[in-house]
Amino acid sequence: MPPARPHLFGLLAGLFLATGLVLAAFLVARAWTRLSETNVVNVTGSARKNVRSDLIVWRTCFHVDAATLPAAQRQLQEQLAQATAHLAQSGLTDVAVAPVEVQELTVRARDADGEEATVRRVGYRLLQRLEIRSTDVERVPRLAADTSALIEQGIVFSAHEFQFIYTKAGEAKVEMMAEATKDARARADQIARQGGSEVAGLRSARMGVVQINPLHSNATSWEGNNDTSALDKTITATVSAVFSLR
Repeated sequence: MPPARPHLFGLLAGLFLATGLVLAAFLVARAWTRLSETNVVNVTGSARKNVRSDLIVWRTCFHVDAATLPAAQRQLQEQLAQATAHLAQSGLTDVAVAPVEVQELTVRARDADGEEATVRRVGYRLLQRLEIRSTDVERVPRLAADTSALIEQGIVFSAHEFQFIYTKAGEAKVEMMAEATKDARARADQIARQGGSEVAGLRSARMGVVQINPLHSNATSWEGNNDTSALDKTITATVSAVFSLR
């Protein structure tokens, strides 16, 4: 039988040739990938806008105490009518009245031996919460601070809480995203010129989280801030963009 060595050499040569072709194709593809990667630039654009809230929400409450529940209810209805009339005279007509909260007023007493404590009901407290909305964002806090007319009638507002809201935040977010994209393009143009290239077009863009903070604040959060504590606010938007170069 003739030796199979030449046939074996042929198989090995073919295997080496195929391996070389695969390796060459891989190197070419890798080089093309690197070349493609060098023809893009990743930038982050941002935009800021200062706005003033156009809606205020004022939450407050008052209460009445009486020996019996019917007496407390009558007193509460009288004071509620007086309070809403006072607010209406001040131009505050958008008033939401929450359900009344009823609490029992009790005292602890001891028996004749002074040992065992007992609880005795002495009356009722009715708590009335109000939510007032207005577009007069500067005047409402001043009105809340001056309730002397109500105090003279025995009505004391307490637990003042204000929320300042910018109702056009949705439109502002769209506008800020567009401005942030323009800023990203300007940054990409600057980088491209420094490298002797020019921007060919936008490949992709990813919108960041919009932050609404008190004026000039740079606070951030993963879910996005939506401040309601400050009258004046700063809206910040970011865009991460990839531009192709030529």
